Amino acid sequence: MGERKHCEPRLDDVFLALSHPTRRRMLELLQQEPCCVTELAESFDLSLNVVSKHLKFLERAGLLARTRNGRVHMLACNNHAMEPATAWLSQHLRMWQGALDSLERFVAKSHPQPSAKSKS
Repeated sequence: MGERKHCEPRLDDVFLALSHPTRRRMLELLQQEPCCVTELAESFDLSLNVVSKHLKFLERAGLLARTRNGRVHMLACNNHAMEPATAWLSQHLRMWQGALDSLERFVAKSHPQPSAKSKS
């Protein structure tokens, strides 16, 4: 793998960050209210070291904004970083929906439903 040429998170980083339930829960908590690392860690039955590793995944993906005030690291969710993943998913959803609609039309033409016989 080559080195990154820009600082924008790659789509792979976003999906990797979102692939773990602990990281998704961290984002949910941070969307409600920004907090410091130790406050966030108290919400999980994990060591501070493990929490820190999860946060690195989220930061690498650009999903976290971290500010430092002395020794206190405040965290907030950066929802803007999800836009490329949302766009990618929307594009593929439209593609699959179009393919499924085409399949449905094909099946309907190939196997027409018998019409109800009218009583005379």
